[in-house]
Amino acid sequence: MSLATLDALRRGALAGARELRLPGCGLAAFPREIFGLAETLEVLDLGGNALSALPDDLGRLARLRVFFASGNRFERLPPALGDCAALSQVGFRATGLSEVPEEALPPRLRWLTLTDNRIAALPEALGRRPFLQKLMLSGNALDRLPDSLADAPRLELLRIGANRFEAPPGWLAEHPALAWLGLSGGDGMEAPAARAVPWRDLALGPLLGEGASGQVHQALWREADAVPPRPVALKLFKGAMTSDGLPQDEMAACLAAGPHPRLVGALGQLRDHPEGRAGLLMPLIPAHWRVLGGPPSLESCTRDVYDPGLRLAAPAALRLARGIAEAVAHLHARGVLHGDLYAHNILWDGAAGQAVLTDFGAASRLRRGRDEALTRLEIRAFGLLVEELRALVSGEGAETARLREMARRCLATRAAERPSMAEVAAGLR
Repeated sequence: MSLATLDALRRGALAGARELRLPGCGLAAFPREIFGLAETLEVLDLGGNALSALPDDLGRLARLRVFFASGNRFERLPPALGDCAALSQVGFRATGLSEVPEEALPPRLRWLTLTDNRIAALPEALGRRPFLQKLMLSGNALDRLPDSLADAPRLELLRIGANRFEAPPGWLAEHPALAWLGLSGGDGMEAPAARAVPWRDLALGPLLGEGASGQVHQALWREADAVPPRPVALKLFKGAMTSDGLPQDEMAACLAAGPHPRLVGALGQLRDHPEGRAGLLMPLIPAHWRVLGGPPSLESCTRDVYDPGLRLAAPAALRLARGIAEAVAHLHARGVLHGDLYAHNILWDGAAGQAVLTDFGAASRLRRGRDEALTRLEIRAFGLLVEELRALVSGEGAETARLREMARRCLATRAAERPSMAEVAAGLR
């Protein structure tokens, strides 16, 4: 389809197009025919090609809002990006980037993805982009962040896992807007010991789902003396860098979390896979349970997208919030920051409000006495989740009033004024 689209572009058959996607077309140079769409083009995807430069007059694409160039061959973020007046989302993942010049940052930059590159330093101008909301920097060579990010007024999601930080930047814990933080890796902390489950004790079943870090299968676990075999979920990791960090850090955090009834944690760690793949055994969630929300869209950036028809009964919303608060309080007590506390990582029963928190892809293990203050960022994420739950309830009552008050406390501008998650859980009981 991409090659057919490229052919149509060259024939002039795409006049008026708002989106153009040409991934994997073998492009070594920017197709000049794209400028024929300058009056309408808003989304441009040139990922997976062999580009190493962009034209100096890229700013002619005055309506361009989204530009993806991941998987190309850029060693330097092209300065021409900064001339695109409407450009708000930029993705240059795994291109070999080592340099990010100040002039390459568009004035309306909102979402920047530079995952899996070789970047050792970033310009101070990054924090002076007033709309910056989402910043993905995992898998680089950073040992510090621009101090200007401390004053970025809208920065809500930050991923800096698998870099070279000796310690998290001091300003992180006090940032007023930050809610979703991923800083796994580089902490020198060994993975906790876990029960070893040999591959031969498992019978692999159907695929249940797939994410950036791996596939989840249904499986039967032939535990010693267990009759019949125990149904479980088995996550097989891909071993590649994700937008959140490295799979081994996800496994370590999941094992450190320990068991809790409101968490999809680890039952054991896979051993002796025939292809050497790493894996975790997890509880199998009832088949009728479903994801509470969808992940953020290009438009919503950091906020989940819900089914327009979804409505919650007030008691169910309160029960759901209480269960997730108890799960996160357990994580914080174990020294784990989930980092991705979102509705799209919550599975629920679809009616009564029974729910579990999943996905440790962005989770970090915190050093006691040094990092506990970072949990106050996750309190803000919980407050935003509670606001969304309350918006799904029709009418007002005692339960919605409790949710509203808890959201208000969790969203205090000063991080130090937010309650601990243990206090939140107690307040919702």
